[in-house]
Amino acid sequence: MDTDATGNGGRALDRAAMEAAVRLYFEACNKVDRDLFAQCLSEQVVHYLATGMAGPIEGIDPVVERWGADVRANDSHWAVDAVYADEHRRTALCEWTAFKPRLGKVLRGAEVYRFDDAGLIDEVRIYYASRRDDTVAVNELEGFPYADRGFAT
Repeated sequence: MDTDATGNGGRALDRAAMEAAVRLYFEACNKVDRDLFAQCLSEQVVHYLATGMAGPIEGIDPVVERWGADVRANDSHWAVDAVYADEHRRTALCEWTAFKPRLGKVLRGAEVYRFDDAGLIDEVRIYYASRRDDTVAVNELEGFPYADRGFAT
């Protein structure tokens, strides 16, 4: 991946722009607004999910559909707790809280965002703040190419 921190219409992709894109993503999730999603996500976005969540989700429309269904079914909404960004790696991290009133649940987690040459999010990797699952041999994101990306395997 090119890591020269340019893109986003020719202007530098800085930490502030990356943070704004992440916050816009959460606004889009809460409003279930495809136009807002299109302002921050690449059309080819891949959203990796935890094992058992039927992922990954590929493309903006499936992302809108997935989070829209959650909003409608559970009255879900999300809050950004903190955003950290590294423009040289074109990567941001967000800590978040998810509220699911109809289920009486609150979830916490973090997501890693990768940005493309245009300054749009082209990958989301979700991690929940949860107990490890000792019933499975490997706790990891379903479908994520760990070895191909140089992660320890």
